[in-house]
Amino acid sequence: MAPPFDRRSIPAAAREAQWTAPGGHMVRRIDWDPAPGADLRGSILFLPGRGDFYEKYLETLAGWSEQGWRVTASDWRGQAGSGRMSADPLIGDIADFAVWIDDLAALWQQWQAQTPAPHVLIGHSMGGHLILRALAERRVDPAAMVLSAPMLGFVSAIPASVQHLAARLMCRIGNPARAAWKSSEKPGSSVADRAKLLTFDPDRYADEIWWREARPELLIGPASWRWVERAAASVAVLNAPGALEAVNTPVLLLAARDDRLVTWTAIERAAKRLPHSELVSWGAEARHELLREADAVRDAVLHAIDAFLGRAAAAHTDP
Repeated sequence: MAPPFDRRSIPAAAREAQWTAPGGHMVRRIDWDPAPGADLRGSILFLPGRGDFYEKYLETLAGWSEQGWRVTASDWRGQAGSGRMSADPLIGDIADFAVWIDDLAALWQQWQAQTPAPHVLIGHSMGGHLILRALAERRVDPAAMVLSAPMLGFVSAIPASVQHLAARLMCRIGNPARAAWKSSEKPGSSVADRAKLLTFDPDRYADEIWWREARPELLIGPASWRWVERAAASVAVLNAPGALEAVNTPVLLLAARDDRLVTWTAIERAAKRLPHSELVSWGAEARHELLREADAVRDAVLHAIDAFLGRAAAAHTDP
């Protein structure tokens, strides 16, 4: 029987490195070859969410390697171990989400040329939003795409119809780089309540805290008002008529209907608009971080991904 996976160390089989994004910005990545003896299934590129870091997903990434996938995960520039875009290192900021789309397109071109087909993109939360937008804008061409709790709308006291307008106003009346909220993952949420927003698994949540203490450079706090405004603008890009309807790639959407960060209704609506989509959802037993949930939910999430890729990616031949 194999020993339990150590979620608090970089596996010996993994390689941490950097890649050069447009403009010379250095961004972290981590890579696994398929596990020895496993049948090669293709390659997975995983992108995490806002304020996220790949260390939180080591267990999942290693599991895909064991299944025969060549696996890469990358930071987004400006967070985790890949620098900051704000004078305050605890504030997540970005001039425009197009910067991240350009980064992803550059990484995709390099990575796709160096790894075996079929090529799959998987993204969580903001990462899911960005890879879907890159797909809609034809900047990437995966065989299949998986979106875990994608950031397609925001749970907020402000009605969705005026969220962008409110964020633009806040950018105009003060420094756009200032924090949009005080702590945790959303306005009005305390640090003490943060775990309840993310996962029902206290041990996996504790792993994140451990990594932030072991690697202080990973720590980041609230987003800037500029990030909020640019996020709303980017959501509007995907909401534009025809944007998702033109996507021909198979897409699996995974969502918690009781998610308190991103809106279930926006994910459900996107699934209906995407011509080749599958939607799998969970109820009150799941929170935002589906890949880091308690075993019963997480196992079901991983099974849904494996089954989907068995159908979608295996049937695709890269151009």
